[in-house]
Amino acid sequence: MRTLIRILVNAFALWLTTLIVGGSGEHGVWVEPITDDGSGKVLTLVLVALVFGLVNGTLGKVVRFVSIPLYIVTLGLFGLIVNGLLLAVVAWLSDLAGFGLRLDGFWWGVLAALVLSILSGILNGLLGTSRKRAD
Repeated sequence: MRTLIRILVNAFALWLTTLIVGGSGEHGVWVEPITDDGSGKVLTLVLVALVFGLVNGTLGKVVRFVSIPLYIVTLGLFGLIVNGLLLAVVAWLSDLAGFGLRLDGFWWGVLAALVLSILSGILNGLLGTSRKRAD
């Protein structure tokens, strides 16, 4: 249940990110919905959040482990580059599907990753979904 709530929170944070970082037209970061109605955009946001979670959980762990020396040298700022790279991978995967996340460039992805991590951290903190359960 908590995983489903986290996916929905990340979808909402992704929507807010597209509002903040998205420019006019095809600049910045935007979501290309499956269909043109409102439910198509919501479904697209949920699917993109699910794909981002899968990419972050698999490829993200490998990239973070391999780049530990760069994290140390840059005092953790390399994490922004890694998260931007992971967003670019999600945009590439959704481009193959024909809908989903679109990035105007790599640095837009880095900015979107920064905004997305801040927003999802705040929302998960407010909802309490980021806390570990005491089993």
